[in-house]
Amino acid sequence: MASVVLIINAGSSSLKFSLYRSQNNSDFELYSKGLLEGIGSGPHLKITDRQDKIIHEKNWTNGRYAKLDVRDELLDQVLKWLFDFIKKDRILAIGHRVVHGGMKYYRPVVIDQKIYSYLDSLTPFVPLHQPASLAPMKVIMDKYPDITQVACFDTAFHATMPDKAKRFALPRKYYDSGLRRYGFHGLSYHYIVHYLQKNKSPLIKGKIVVAHLGNGSSVAAINKGKSIDTSMSFTPLDGLVMGTRTGQIDPNVVLYMTREEKRSPDEIEDIIWKQSGLLGVSEVSSDMRGLIHEIAQNGPKSKFAKQALDLFIYKLIGEIGRLIVCLKGIDGLIFTAGIGAHATYVRSVVCQTLSWLGIEIDEQANKDGNELISTSESNIKVYTIPTNEEFIILKEIQQLLLNSKQRA
Repeated sequence: MASVVLIINAGSSSLKFSLYRSQNNSDFELYSKGLLEGIGSGPHLKITDRQDKIIHEKNWTNGRYAKLDVRDELLDQVLKWLFDFIKKDRILAIGHRVVHGGMKYYRPVVIDQKIYSYLDSLTPFVPLHQPASLAPMKVIMDKYPDITQVACFDTAFHATMPDKAKRFALPRKYYDSGLRRYGFHGLSYHYIVHYLQKNKSPLIKGKIVVAHLGNGSSVAAINKGKSIDTSMSFTPLDGLVMGTRTGQIDPNVVLYMTREEKRSPDEIEDIIWKQSGLLGVSEVSSDMRGLIHEIAQNGPKSKFAKQALDLFIYKLIGEIGRLIVCLKGIDGLIFTAGIGAHATYVRSVVCQTLSWLGIEIDEQANKDGNELISTSESNIKVYTIPTNEEFIILKEIQQLLLNSKQRA
């Protein structure tokens, strides 16, 4: 009987998952993967094998499923199919990407009711992310209580940041109650560090800036494999311009909306999380691919799209510069995630703007999507490395279970 580890990465309207299988509990290989998207609108599920061949697909056409309050029912249906699919194997554990670990959890942890309750109490910190992270966990706890579940945290990687990088200039009682800079996308940054270690890159001992650019975007300063600062802070709203999120703004903007426009907290939350960013400025799309296509097709007529793109890059370059100062130098710049790995234009403009640092980009290598996109003469190495958060969750589960076995 083979062993299976199921990795779940849940978002507000989607759920990604990967099945890893092993005959010896150590050498796990990707067995299948799936995506449930459109939760709250029109749910669609697609599951493929490791060769990307579709093995199961389903649409929920009943209008009742176009609501977020049926999330648990959808998850239960997906899990039933998955468990039937792997019924001949043993489920070793189910791992979850959890956005926030709060002040308590900086390492993976086996979930029980007490830990679940603590993680649920963090919902006011990240109201759009934490419930989504915990939803599949709760369904499994209720329906399949004997299955081991492990939470792996996006905030954990940034626990090494110094105190000065974690604090806001607020009265001390707020820091002590949890209002501090946590940082996110930690599983992605952890993978980049792992990749450098595995490939024995000299950068693992150096100073690097990693740009995780996607619908949610952040940048991290990493020195000798450890996080020392990052652009996101108390929530994943802060820092860079994102698909629909504002990124860093003057806090008084929120007070203005409250006092002058008489907006409620819920209305403001919807504006700054879901109506802003690339979408808000461009009025075209929250997707970088859509903006670049719009500009290519319509040129000068795409004024708003160009403004959104320029703002995204401007804020990104500024934050990279701030992190270089924090590092007191830079040896490598690494792009990752959806935009980072695929937006040739963004990488090109960023590197050209930073050429005064000694960065020299190989434009052909950049267009070809090579891993190394800087020239041999460049003072700073520039790489494009696809991230793999699910792989890190798998490794963390294996290590956690191994440690538990050794202590037993």
